[in-house]
Amino acid sequence: MINFTVGPVQSSEAVRAIGAEQVPYFRTAEFSELMFENERLVKKFAKASDDSRVVFITGSGSAGMETAIMNTLTPKDKAIVVNGGSFGERFVELLTLHEIPFTEIKLEPGKALKAEHLKNLDGQGYTTFLINKHETSTGVHYDMDLISDFCKRNNMFLIVDCISTFLTDPFDMHALGADIMITGSQKALACPPGIAVMALSPRALTRVGNTKCKCQYLDLKLALKNAERGQTPWTPAVGILRQINARLKEIDANGGVEGEIARTAELANYFREQIKGLPFEIVSESLSNAVTPLHPTTASAYDIFLKLKDEYGIWICPNGGSMKDTVFRVGHIGALTKADYDQLITAFKDLQKKEFL
Repeated sequence: MINFTVGPVQSSEAVRAIGAEQVPYFRTAEFSELMFENERLVKKFAKASDDSRVVFITGSGSAGMETAIMNTLTPKDKAIVVNGGSFGERFVELLTLHEIPFTEIKLEPGKALKAEHLKNLDGQGYTTFLINKHETSTGVHYDMDLISDFCKRNNMFLIVDCISTFLTDPFDMHALGADIMITGSQKALACPPGIAVMALSPRALTRVGNTKCKCQYLDLKLALKNAERGQTPWTPAVGILRQINARLKEIDANGGVEGEIARTAELANYFREQIKGLPFEIVSESLSNAVTPLHPTTASAYDIFLKLKDEYGIWICPNGGSMKDTVFRVGHIGALTKADYDQLITAFKDLQKKEFL
């Protein structure tokens, strides 16, 4: 199978080899040094300030989203959340669950956030802004400069879900004034799912210290205290943390975050050129390098997903809900090559010959 989804994605040979090894005991100096290196490289690639911290939570990216809210927000906050798809909706659900007052900016699928959406919210006493930098369900990549300027003007705490865009599109945590950056092991880090990565600014660290988290397992005070010695408070996904270490060093050796972004962009641009002439429409107003969201004009998106999976040994990324039959996504993250995309294009053209497309 060739995997063009947006997570889990294909891993390099070095990462896969670690997955085949016996999982070692982790309460050791050696594992602590590995974790310190993981923190250093995540901070480097996120362009976080030197006094920022990184924690690794055993869970999916959604665990990172909830952990951020539970540890830094209270009912005294007044939040703005952008909801442009499934993952914006997840932030809405979490804010509702944890009783954080909020205003929702609801966008139509595929539509970008614009200055007009924020105009009437300026100077209204909002304390927090939550955004999925890349709304993975629709492929929309939001304008972080627009959001950053708004948050700086209003002195707002900024939580950014970078789960599918970290390492695929530029992100300067310090320059943007972002306070929490969240990503996951199964996206552009190209490791198995199971680790949520969170970078925390000094302002976020202060909020964590002043907020009572009503969950022991996801309490960032405990995570940060243990991270001082390169450890976690609970047994983590040890194997995945070792794989993340190999992957981070792999990226660092191949041009760092800029090199990884350039590699991903090259694959995305190659694919988008190759599909010209096929019966697809790109549905996003603002694209990330991570994924291309496509609306097939002659067939069901989900039927195409099934055909490719069952008859060609290829995974693309389906959607659910109202977009199940209208939009599928092709990812550009993980250990993919142009030759892999050539096989996908050949499959598309074969389906077209068979009058399926």
